Amino acid sequence: MTALNFETSLAWTLVHEGGYVNHPKDPGGATNRGVIQRTYNAYRHRMGLEPQSVKRITEAEVRAIYREQYWKAVAGDALPAGVDYAVFDYGVNSGPRRAVKDLQRVVGARPDGWVGNETLAAMTQTDPQEIVQKLCKRRFRFVQGLKHWKHFGRGWTRRIMGERMGAQSDDIGVIDRGVMLARNDAVDTTAVPIPAPKAEAPGKALEEDAGVIQVVQEAAKDPKWFGIFGTFGSTIATIATSSGPVSYAVAAVLVVGGVYLVYRLERDRIAA
Repeated sequence: MTALNFETSLAWTLVHEGGYVNHPKDPGGATNRGVIQRTYNAYRHRMGLEPQSVKRITEAEVRAIYREQYWKAVAGDALPAGVDYAVFDYGVNSGPRRAVKDLQRVVGARPDGWVGNETLAAMTQTDPQEIVQKLCKRRFRFVQGLKHWKHFGRGWTRRIMGERMGAQSDDIGVIDRGVMLARNDAVDTTAVPIPAPKAEAPGKALEEDAGVIQVVQEAAKDPKWFGIFGTFGSTIATIATSSGPVSYAVAAVLVVGGVYLVYRLERDRIAA
């Protein structure tokens, strides 16, 4: 909501992003200060500059990339204090569209990934502290279903929830600091010292790394798939109740094929 909130949010987010790392399990690849190499390449190309290793990124470039590609992408200046930080940090780690869509689900707006008048109006019906907590809990459930959870789960947990689950005034998670901001725009950031950035931060929590079960579960909540699932289920039930082992085999193949089809279509939509 204010320039101060961007500076505060950026400082807190960079603590979790850490320095240069090129973890083989990180889907983002080589990353420095949370900026992946391909994002840095695109930024320098747009600026008319030669590409270089993300190891050499400057603080000015970091700040410019975060403001243009993440803060503005989630409409940070238009969001309530606390909500702005929670959505921004989510967007940095998992992509702005994913973060905005989950915000929209929390406030009851259509999840199209863009913050417009409908979303802003919906937010006025819910206390910002409640929005922050619901958003962080939804985000936490999302990362738990990613295939890289076993490698980065501890770091993601600390980033979103802090040292203890839930919102506390003396913890460092996004849920904790987001609620602090929501209570008062002029937060005393020295009340809970910001720890030094870690050399190696948890990896990117990207939507395209969601497992089959998670993708299909989310698709099942989409109205466009609801009717299809119903018709498909009735067809399978008819086949399965026919006599003979062949019927069961055909039904099993249809189930597996149907789940895979939904998974591929939703994954393609996510990546678009």
